[in-house]
Amino acid sequence: MTDTERRPGVAKAVVPAAGLGTRFLPATKATPKEMLPIVDKPAIQYVVEEAVAAGLDDVLMVTGRSKRSIEDHFDRAYELEEALRAKSDTQRLHAVRESSELAQVHYVRQGEPRGLGHAVLCASAHVGDEPFAVLLGDDLIGPREALLRRMIQVRETYGGSVVALMEVEPEQVSLYGCAAIEPTGEDDVVTVTDLVEKPAADQAPSRWAIIGRYICDPAVFDVLRETPPGRGGEIQLTDALLELARRKPADGGPVHGVLFRGQRYDTGNKADYLRTVVEFACERPDLAADLLPWLRDFVDRHTAAGGDA
Repeated sequence: MTDTERRPGVAKAVVPAAGLGTRFLPATKATPKEMLPIVDKPAIQYVVEEAVAAGLDDVLMVTGRSKRSIEDHFDRAYELEEALRAKSDTQRLHAVRESSELAQVHYVRQGEPRGLGHAVLCASAHVGDEPFAVLLGDDLIGPREALLRRMIQVRETYGGSVVALMEVEPEQVSLYGCAAIEPTGEDDVVTVTDLVEKPAADQAPSRWAIIGRYICDPAVFDVLRETPPGRGGEIQLTDALLELARRKPADGGPVHGVLFRGQRYDTGNKADYLRTVVEFACERPDLAADLLPWLRDFVDRHTAAGGDA
């Protein structure tokens, strides 16, 4: 039996959703930012759909206080279903049921916001001694992309952990964890040799930034338990992955990266969130016919009035 055949497969996904959403206040005072709609579907549902499309239907949400609406969204809504059934509104009935039938969704609470690394550590009891995916709700990957499935393939081939890397502009590197990389025999796969969390532009090891998709070896849990608070006083997943990048396969290493050049939507700030909503709406056949002409007219009127095009 080869090492690859002995290597356990990825079967579970972890979705950290305990953040306070301060960049979207006051909307997120009582509504989790993960529940903000992308047209008519909350952002977190797109993330779960992506996990399911990659074959991961066991999903653990790491939540916090005031996040109960996330649980409600992925649960049945019997009264609403009965009302829609009575009206023979099958289209909306299907839409309401869809979220509760997507996956086996489990929940654990992160008692206090101590960083992404700590949120991932909260998943240790559920995940156990298995590799697992981590999907961040701020990043939406285009539905036609197969990024997560490709990352799982890379884990099956190389072992260890895998991060998704996307090349960003120099002025953006300080917003991400950035990687130093070495080529492998595959065009879209690299070996990660160093990771720096949110470096200054002149201190970044490259312009290849980690976006919100990870495949983690279970060895990451023991590393996170020993990882002290890093940047921002939080326990950083990047710091734990850097430790694993220095290890041999028998000890949970190494770390590889998948170079992603596809469609990614950032919903982590107001401007990018609004752009994402518009792009998703323009992809919808039921909306684009009315929305696109209006957008063109709006831009023309805005430009004529002296605004920035």
